[in-house]
Amino acid sequence: MQTAHRTPCVLLIFILILVTLNGCRQPEKEFTCTDKLGCVHVGPGQPIKIGVLQALHAKVLPLGLAQLHGLELALEKHNNILLGHPIALQVEDTGCTAEGGANAALKIIADPQSVAIFGTTCSQAAMTASQVMSDAGLTMISGNNSSPHLTSVNGVAGQHWQPGFFRTASNEENAGKAAAFFAFNKLGVRKAATLNDGDIYSKGLIMSFSNSFAELGGEIVLGAAIAKGETEMQPVLAAVSQAGAELLFFPLFQPEGNLILLQAKASPELSDLILMSDGALIEQSFIDTVGNRGIGLYFVGPRPPEGAKTEQLTTAYLQKFGSLPSTSYYITAYDAADMLFYAIKNISVTSPDGSLYIGRQALRNMLHSIANYDAVSGSLTCDRYGDCGTSVFNILRLEDPSAGVKGLEKNVLYTYPEHL
Repeated sequence: MQTAHRTPCVLLIFILILVTLNGCRQPEKEFTCTDKLGCVHVGPGQPIKIGVLQALHAKVLPLGLAQLHGLELALEKHNNILLGHPIALQVEDTGCTAEGGANAALKIIADPQSVAIFGTTCSQAAMTASQVMSDAGLTMISGNNSSPHLTSVNGVAGQHWQPGFFRTASNEENAGKAAAFFAFNKLGVRKAATLNDGDIYSKGLIMSFSNSFAELGGEIVLGAAIAKGETEMQPVLAAVSQAGAELLFFPLFQPEGNLILLQAKASPELSDLILMSDGALIEQSFIDTVGNRGIGLYFVGPRPPEGAKTEQLTTAYLQKFGSLPSTSYYITAYDAADMLFYAIKNISVTSPDGSLYIGRQALRNMLHSIANYDAVSGSLTCDRYGDCGTSVFNILRLEDPSAGVKGLEKNVLYTYPEHL
């Protein structure tokens, strides 16, 4: 009888011990955000939201698509998932304008769950979008913006630098220097004219070109401007001729860049004028449009990456999109997106229920701390102004339009800096 009574007593004591232990267990500590810019809380199963600002219509569409395609390839690398959460994109068209950049950015920040922005295509759109982004405490990274004014000029903050802005595209400050050095030292040019379209991209390149050309002993005989959307280029081309310019440097996008080339080629009085443009026209649709009339045109553009990683990414691009890329800028787009995902993974705090907390200032700090990042475009290190890309530029000359953009990129006449 004593044994029969002992078993229920032992069981009761065991239950009482369990209850006591459970009562003493500390509850899960709730996460407290101490980030000075605040935190984005991504609930269990909810997506990590990324805003995408690109130019997605008219003649600049190929450049915007290159950025989107680079982003999509980076998403595939991560299977569209970070830390167990899907990635959701909010894609907005900037139209490659300052107004479009601001309006598109406002749509992104209207959602408090937006973690970061991928973009823009055009520096003019970035000028306003980055201010909207920065004021809202977000982070923005671009694989295409290259105006010096967005980051730094001669080692100091550019006119439109904003905290939270990063890029893997090259700072075009060196592009202007490369063009000036080549024109003066290799082509023997002493009198040059420049042409901008009013945005910070073309004005930034021309500023660098003009300063470097003058330092070398050259003379800028005309600094002209056209409006975006201008179609009649003969008046400004006549002014170039009258000024006695030996070279015209016109860092313009399509379609204005196309029209300058075509109308200059059709002007007998400009038959000896040397024409030089920039990376915005190192693109297949431009070559297809101008054809043989583009033969002899010089370009200054960032040195495209080479090697096994580039070949692998190009193969992945062909498999996914069914054609070869029309420009190499999809590579810097891929790197920008990949770096952003890397930073988000490294600063996010995961709660037991699967929630994520992403500190806005922590995300900026993480990107600023990146050094020697093993990217497709090379070893990337982000400086205090958000420049993460290399700054090496090639001078190219179009000789065979049928060889396309790949053939153009292989026809390198000069590399700046020269010691590389």
